[in-house]
Amino acid sequence: MTDSIDPGEFTPEELAERKLYMYEKMSPRRRTFVDRVGFENWDPFAAPFDPIDIRRDRAGFTSDQLTQLFMRHCGKNANQEYTDAVNEFNVMLVMNFEKVRPVFEYCLWYAEHLKKHGIKP
Repeated sequence: MTDSIDPGEFTPEELAERKLYMYEKMSPRRRTFVDRVGFENWDPFAAPFDPIDIRRDRAGFTSDQLTQLFMRHCGKNANQEYTDAVNEFNVMLVMNFEKVRPVFEYCLWYAEHLKKHGIKP
């Protein structure tokens, strides 16, 4: 069912039985959430997400490490607002949000666009 439970530990029938038991013990308010998701799709045994500070990008860096690398690379003594914006972007990048890729591609395109017009990005 999930990575959080050893598949060899319980039979599928035991897992289904435990899932039904958990559902029946829930408050009516919590049951509405499960009903909305669908009992079949609901996974009460799902492993929790890793905390943000230990999630890593494809190259193996955390969001904090990426921020530090970028700030060193820029050589800027930027204000806290600038650093916070970079860090916020890196958190989204490490979490692999799909909305990061279009921003990245746009920035690459815009830098080229400025170069074509003789403007330094």
